[in-house]
Amino acid sequence: MEGDLPRREDLGRVFDELDFQMACQAYLWALPLVSYAQWQKVHREVFEAGTCDLVHYVSYRDRLGLITANATTPYILAFVDLSVTGPLVIELPAGPTAGGVSDFWQREIGVMGEMGPDRGEGGKYLVVPPGQDAPPDVDGVRVLESTGVNIMFGFRTLDPDPERARTLVEAVRLYPYGSGPGESPTRLVSPQGRPWSGDQPRGLAYWERLHGIYQSEVVDERDRFYLAMLKQLGIEKGRPFTPDERLTGILERATATGELMAQANSFAKRFDGSRYWPDRQWDLVLMLDRSDQRAEHHDQLLERAAWFYEAVSFSAAMKSQTPGLGQAYLAAYTDADGQWLDGARNYHLRVPADPPAKLFWSATVYDIATRCLIDNPQQRGDRGSRDELRYNDDGSVDLYFGPEPPAGPESEANWVQTLPGRHWFSYFRFYGPLEPYFDRSWRLGDITAV
Repeated sequence: MEGDLPRREDLGRVFDELDFQMACQAYLWALPLVSYAQWQKVHREVFEAGTCDLVHYVSYRDRLGLITANATTPYILAFVDLSVTGPLVIELPAGPTAGGVSDFWQREIGVMGEMGPDRGEGGKYLVVPPGQDAPPDVDGVRVLESTGVNIMFGFRTLDPDPERARTLVEAVRLYPYGSGPGESPTRLVSPQGRPWSGDQPRGLAYWERLHGIYQSEVVDERDRFYLAMLKQLGIEKGRPFTPDERLTGILERATATGELMAQANSFAKRFDGSRYWPDRQWDLVLMLDRSDQRAEHHDQLLERAAWFYEAVSFSAAMKSQTPGLGQAYLAAYTDADGQWLDGARNYHLRVPADPPAKLFWSATVYDIATRCLIDNPQQRGDRGSRDELRYNDDGSVDLYFGPEPPAGPESEANWVQTLPGRHWFSYFRFYGPLEPYFDRSWRLGDITAV
């Protein structure tokens, strides 16, 4: 009977659409995993970092491939395969640091540094692979039970003195338990200005990276429905990934559509329906715990996809509620009139006097397409309290964003160069946020078109 069933000649299109929709959902679900797998590949193949080596991101060019990096503090990172090392010892010296360990789903396993149990006094940690018990003789060592086979260990140095910060980094040690630091020396590797990107790959490369990391990585039972989707898309453990022409076209189309979905949820939708200040364009970053991987509802999947597309990593320190400790972030994607921030236009931001940050504050510009620091001729993407800014008599400071510097040579000290033809967004960071930030008595102005 007409209308009861799809026509035979339409069945191919119906199943193509079904696979396409599954691929879009799988794309969003896998973003945190693929992001870290891509970055691990860069460490190994571009920087030639070994299993227990640290990559030290110091210069502006070093950080150009790091999604939503701050441009003020150095980053020190390692991606470690625990199936190679077994239980891993991390020795962190005393000093002002912020960091920790996470699995490849970007779920925090342990906090280290000023917000961790060592409170910046340093110490020895032991990361135990999933399914293994900690060795019996680990007195005085903080044990972290990993939820994944691969982990990221990373931290930032908070000391403004570059020599003291470098000395601290050089004292960090990573080595397999039982071998001792001298048997597996930790090298400090520099990107040395080499071009690189931690951006998730596009097209078929996205699915190839997902297939590769899925072969060894832990996937929770609660995600079994996504595993069924992956199987339908030709991604299984122990089997090669060899999509035919039909499936290749579907997967390539799904990465493009999935990215549009992630962009819309990152830059146009706020999940609780409100802003940090209802009358301003600034949103509170990490208002909700994006490390929650349950995805019991579709909106939770979209929420996680938004964060792990826009940024990498998550830490409890990034949503600190303790005045003077951790960090807080505000994000703006539009100007005061609600229009996308345009690299061809000039903008102004007034920062009121006494920004509530114990350590420092900064306003940073990111390229929408890469979510990385803007790669401008100026070769800087931020202005903040650690710069020699020109202040107003009342203690406020005017920041400028645009393709050309504002009038007057003194104003150039407060300027970040943007690129015509490219949209951008901004994070305003508070390192060591203080009470006026939490009670909202200090209020940041909007980015306003000039």
